[in-house]
Amino acid sequence: MAQRALRRWYAALWITLGLVPQAMGVWDQPDDTRSTTLALLAVLALSYPITGTFPGDPAVRRYAFLGVLILGIGAVSYLMDGAASLLIVSLPHFWLFAGGPRRAVVLSGAAAAATVAGNVLQQGRDGEILTGNAIAALIGYAAGVLFGLWMHRVLGQRDERARLLAADLENTQRQLAEAQRRQGAADERERLAREIHDTLAQGFASIVVLAEAARNGLGADPDRSAQQLLSIEQTARENLAEARVLVASGAGGLAAQDGAPASIAGALRRTLDRFAEDTGLTVTAELPEVDCDRTARIALLRCTQESLANVRKHAAASTVGVVLERHPHGIELEITDDGRGFTVGESAGFGLDGMRRRLAELGGELTVTSSPGDGTRVLALIPPRPTSGEA
Repeated sequence: MAQRALRRWYAALWITLGLVPQAMGVWDQPDDTRSTTLALLAVLALSYPITGTFPGDPAVRRYAFLGVLILGIGAVSYLMDGAASLLIVSLPHFWLFAGGPRRAVVLSGAAAAATVAGNVLQQGRDGEILTGNAIAALIGYAAGVLFGLWMHRVLGQRDERARLLAADLENTQRQLAEAQRRQGAADERERLAREIHDTLAQGFASIVVLAEAARNGLGADPDRSAQQLLSIEQTARENLAEARVLVASGAGGLAAQDGAPASIAGALRRTLDRFAEDTGLTVTAELPEVDCDRTARIALLRCTQESLANVRKHAAASTVGVVLERHPHGIELEITDDGRGFTVGESAGFGLDGMRRRLAELGGELTVTSSPGDGTRVLALIPPRPTSGEA
């Protein structure tokens, strides 16, 4: 687009400063000379559009125009005893249409030679060969060659820089795409690891604890052992279902969605009932019905499961309390126990980090308060989220 605009502006300049002055300068010439010169100038003006309008090979059209231009300049030089100004104004045509610097130098040289030849023929056999007009034509040609070669070099350097920048940009885009692919794979591995930890790993840990308890109580309390075996069976079935969902979900992140409960309060009650049944701990709960979207329900359920697993493995508690509340600033889930507690700053583990990351993805946060001998309080906060458009 910019090159077309440049050519249009130059064409207007060529007609205004090249052809029009020649037409004005021939008015005081004899009729034959005037009419012939005006006809030649009209042919030159009309031949320019063939470079872009006539059908056929564009290169052939351009060379045809340059050939007409060379002959026309030579003829005008003969008729008007010199046409150095027309030659100088016409020199950019050769650099625009010749198709390369060598061709431009040769063709513009042919135009300069035609200008000098026309002037020499007009002078006659006894006339002066190197007239002022001929010298001006040669100087203009030399200056045009130097300027054209310099511009060609500048434009070539610009094109080379543009090519290098394009190559760098392509390489950067390729590296960015590769980094995004690696990051996506890492995020997916982390998601799957978190889902496995929060579901399968916790279930297997529960199975191990229940199996040990059932084995130890076979002789002393067969009924209790039978109940524990039933819990083992239920937990194994749940783990199998979770494993199938994880395998089916692949990289789509559907594992959590497909296992999402319709009611967070109901899901938490079932989880707490199973926990109390398996551990024998006292569990108190305040679980009103709270509306939240599927992703928030999953996050709250996973935080509860992880917290209960930590109580089972580490707290040595006798009582666990769970409170679910909705506030203007979001949904809060508080889980407390009266266990041995721990130093929060010294704790490290996948479970707490996984809960923090899961809540952070929803714009929420996890607060853990504990100290040795004082029990533990886990507070999960999820800010308000839209609930429309879900089943």
